[in-house]
Amino acid sequence: MTIESLKPEDTYQTGYQLGLKAKVGQVFCLRGDLGVGKTVFTQGFAKGLGIEEPISSPTFTIVQEYQEGRMPFYHFDVYRISDIDEMDEIGYEDYIYGDGVCFIEWANLIEEILPEERITITIEKDLEKGFDYRKIIIE
Repeated sequence: MTIESLKPEDTYQTGYQLGLKAKVGQVFCLRGDLGVGKTVFTQGFAKGLGIEEPISSPTFTIVQEYQEGRMPFYHFDVYRISDIDEMDEIGYEDYIYGDGVCFIEWANLIEEILPEERITITIEKDLEKGFDYRKIIIE
């Protein structure tokens, strides 16, 4: 599915709609360059799960846990992972195969340890269509 977003609110709303439909055990892999709107999308997704607290990218902590929604939300940012063994150290399997939903930014860096059943979301800019334009591909 491909969605065209013309402004950040559209990107947020797309994340929100996906969050409303999310189920326990799902793994979402979010791809896109820096500044493309991954955090805005994630904030919408979290809101769709019923999470009210502020959502920010867990760049320095690798994983951020949110328990207040209709299911636990595990938000990973693996951009700074230098060795796949670091994922073992944080107990990634407990999250991925746990009782919540996982959202993994930069998932391509840890592809070999991800489950085959996953949803990939790619956000792309196209400056020819406008500064705020985003193409969101959900597969």
